[in-house]
Amino acid sequence: MKQVFHQILSSLMALLVLASTVSWTVDKHICMGRVMDISLFAHADDCGMDMDMDKEKSCCDDESFTVQGQDDLKISFENFSLDQQVFLVSFVHTYFLLFEIGSDEPTPFSEYNPPPLIRDVQVLDQTFLI
Repeated sequence: MKQVFHQILSSLMALLVLASTVSWTVDKHICMGRVMDISLFAHADDCGMDMDMDKEKSCCDDESFTVQGQDDLKISFENFSLDQQVFLVSFVHTYFLLFEIGSDEPTPFSEYNPPPLIRDVQVLDQTFLI
């Protein structure tokens, strides 16, 4: 279950990076105030009404807008302020202390042998702790 969730999450993050780096162009053809065609990445088809008319008297209009994607995805580690450096060092230090293996402290009862069981008193007296 954990591996499936991890794979889904990593796939969604990869799609998010892909969507943020690609430039999107949306082109619309509007004729008499109504949207006739919308196209992504290409020119929208016209409705054919403005073929005989002048461009000045045309009832149709083409609109397009572009959403620019990111070009630079490299993280620069040269421009850290002092506050960011202190945070990074303290975060890494506390993160590594989470996984510190405990020291081998001697246990005082490791050499202790339990007393021999001569008879099982709980079974004989029929007293059980529930």
